[in-house]
Amino acid sequence: MTVRIVSATLRDLSYIAANLRTEDRTEIDCQFDEWSPALLALTALQGFAYVAELNGNPEAGFGAAEQRGGLWIAWSWGTRRLKRCVPGMTEFSRAVLGPQVAAHGAWRVEARALATNELALRWLGRLGATQRCRLPGYGKNGEDFLLYDWTRSSDFGSSDFGESWNHVPFSKAAGAETAATDTDHCRQGRAGARSSAPG
Repeated sequence: MTVRIVSATLRDLSYIAANLRTEDRTEIDCQFDEWSPALLALTALQGFAYVAELNGNPEAGFGAAEQRGGLWIAWSWGTRRLKRCVPGMTEFSRAVLGPQVAAHGAWRVEARALATNELALRWLGRLGATQRCRLPGYGKNGEDFLLYDWTRSSDFGSSDFGESWNHVPFSKAAGAETAATDTDHCRQGRAGARSSAPG
């Protein structure tokens, strides 16, 4: 099985959103009063948005969008085949997405996950996110969520962004956008415009 990461399109994200695995549909249902696959896909296209294809079929969407200067929100969701895409998504997030976000001035990147979404929680840990707190009753029906984040140290140490998204030196992050435009040698880069809208 071949996993390929490509720039997201409204079509691919709408397909994934229409075919969400149960855990991701539950997580999304409790965060929106009303949503549709097309609306979720359109919202996801803000900032950086990517799709993981499995044997050419879109199976997972992921990315990050700026909420306000320096604060970004990371997101991901997928079909029942999401688990097979996680290794490729992890590698891409460390090598391309994380440095892209840092190069655009992120000081903090947050991700929230439904406390029962075990795959999402494991993936956030694998990406080096720090679990900050439990958010009791965060969902519209009282569901608990967990808040994770990555932060940039004010001392700009020299540790590798790819390992944890922590302590990102601007010098390393600045070249990341150039690298992202040549992912898979297909000139796939930033998808969507920088926005302060939630993603």
